[in-house]
Amino acid sequence: MQILDKCKAYNRSEEVKNQGVYPYFREIQDSEGPVVTMEGKKVVMAGSNNYLGLTTHPHVKEAAIKAIEKYGTSCSGSRFLTGTIDLHVEMEDKIAKFLGKESALLFSTGFQAGQGVIAPLVGRGEHILSDRDNHASIVAGNMLAASLNINVVRYRHNDMEDLEKRLSKLPLEEGKLIATDGVFSTFGSVVSLDDIAALGKKYNANVVVDDAHAFGVIGPGGKGTAHHFGVEDDVDLMICTFSKTLASIGGFVVGDEKVINYLKHKSPALIFSASPTPASVASSIAALEVLKANPELPAKVRANTEFVRQGLKDSGFQVVDGETAIVPVIIGDDDKTFKIWKMLYDEGVFVNAFISPATPPGMQMLRTSYMATHEPEHLEYIVATFKKLGKNLGLI
Repeated sequence: MQILDKCKAYNRSEEVKNQGVYPYFREIQDSEGPVVTMEGKKVVMAGSNNYLGLTTHPHVKEAAIKAIEKYGTSCSGSRFLTGTIDLHVEMEDKIAKFLGKESALLFSTGFQAGQGVIAPLVGRGEHILSDRDNHASIVAGNMLAASLNINVVRYRHNDMEDLEKRLSKLPLEEGKLIATDGVFSTFGSVVSLDDIAALGKKYNANVVVDDAHAFGVIGPGGKGTAHHFGVEDDVDLMICTFSKTLASIGGFVVGDEKVINYLKHKSPALIFSASPTPASVASSIAALEVLKANPELPAKVRANTEFVRQGLKDSGFQVVDGETAIVPVIIGDDDKTFKIWKMLYDEGVFVNAFISPATPPGMQMLRTSYMATHEPEHLEYIVATFKKLGKNLGLI
């Protein structure tokens, strides 16, 4: 048997396509933010991570255009060598100041930021303690560390008792890094970061949080999980992406200057990747400026989310409670999840279908998410359409 034989034997996606309910890789032809065009028709977008709706903001788009006119389309090199432009340094300075840290470092993607921060920091004889539901970028960093014989310990999701139990078994004098998402992307739950910060102090462990789904949504001014709990001084590193609130592509980490300088010279994900493009950095700077000028936006996205969450609960759907931009609607079966996804799409509502193994068995879901730019008529239509189709399918 050859390596590629498994690829030729894989047919699950074709089965779903043949049923006419395949929900993935759908093309968006143009976007107004809360409404997009797909297959020639207008669709209310209820599955985007564009939480503040800034991808279509005039200031953000204009910044990207001006950056291309000045710098071209690419930096054509690694940050380490020929790929640093003044926009990179400007964004690093601005995001570090915004989050109250000494320094920042940009990566070409948010995934690279997660992978490229964790693995270089931990050496042999040291330990990573990682939530079992962490994002794939943290998992990739863990796997890279484990390949170097670094001890990776996975604790039960957001279970502080289990985390403390595992910390207590490790020598106090040995290095330990607790790595967690701030907001977990599938269910939208918020980590108990105040408890993790306290455990870090107690057991001599550093703390890193990935705020991809928290930045711009929770915390004062949208500053994320650490500020939400008031423990920003006790969280050593904050990782984030440009691809959600900051309306672009790329990622960053903020922390003490000495730590950031170490990563600049030790992180392969940074050193061996082409740097973030001028347009992507310029648009992220502009998005940050819009957020700072409009501190009410995070509250708006949460209010929009709560409207839909409550409407779906009142309709009889099983909805996961939360306080972020994510509203998971539990369907509990692969085929039913695909079926209602297609019915919603045909009615002009786009959501995301999550099935096993991306979710635990029986927790297959439609993962919906909302923007500050959704208007009441969009939200009301989403709830009404869910209710109509849920009744038709016998889900409610």
